[in-house]
Amino acid sequence: MIDNSAVLAVITARGGSKGLPRKNLVDLGGKPLLAWSIEAARQSRYIDRLILSSEDEAIIAVAEKHGCEVPFRRPAELATDSAPIDPVLIHALDQCGQKFDYLVLLQPTSPLRTVVDIDGAVELCTRRHAPACVGMCESAKPVEWMYRVDDNGAVDPILGDINTARRQDLPATFVINGAIYVAQVDWYRRHRRFLCPETVAWRMPRERSIDIDSEDDLIAARAVVSRMMANEPAKFFHETRRPPLVG
Repeated sequence: MIDNSAVLAVITARGGSKGLPRKNLVDLGGKPLLAWSIEAARQSRYIDRLILSSEDEAIIAVAEKHGCEVPFRRPAELATDSAPIDPVLIHALDQCGQKFDYLVLLQPTSPLRTVVDIDGAVELCTRRHAPACVGMCESAKPVEWMYRVDDNGAVDPILGDINTARRQDLPATFVINGAIYVAQVDWYRRHRRFLCPETVAWRMPRERSIDIDSEDDLIAARAVVSRMMANEPAKFFHETRRPPLVG
């Protein structure tokens, strides 16, 4: 609970995956991918209830083993490749049987997000009185360097003009990393989205923003985990110093 507001966290993990089969259960650092999100959420000072939304019995068993509540089975029609996330979350809210003020979405494919990110995003959303907050990281390349390329190889600058400025001379740009989403429940029920002009960003470093959707992503995450476990495990996994709230 934060400022007398109840917080529900939902981990969404369906069984199907084309890019990396059974990705929610693959091993990362000696435990299933799903377990990383559960363990980070269970450390939160603000989350009042943590639940899993899934239709897959193996995923459900792993979630329960690691201390995540599974109060329902996700309907099959909400577990297809084409099913959007919004009806999944509305279904989860409807199934809980109690009133919550804030909704937190945690996707297991972002395992390196920490409790600092979860609680920081909740704090930022409430402190700014924003309808929603999303995790973001600095983009690998400036948007000024991005182009569309047609079938004939012709280039079309995204921003309309070719820009040859040095990267350090361009303003930083950010992308949604998929690691953390927070929203006021009543607002989310009305709008069924996390992004709007009033949404604020919880900034995260790239090494905690890896989104695992392919074998290459998994290799990158394993490299980060291996390096941090060897060199700075306390700083990476059990950080207690809270960063400044920035939006």
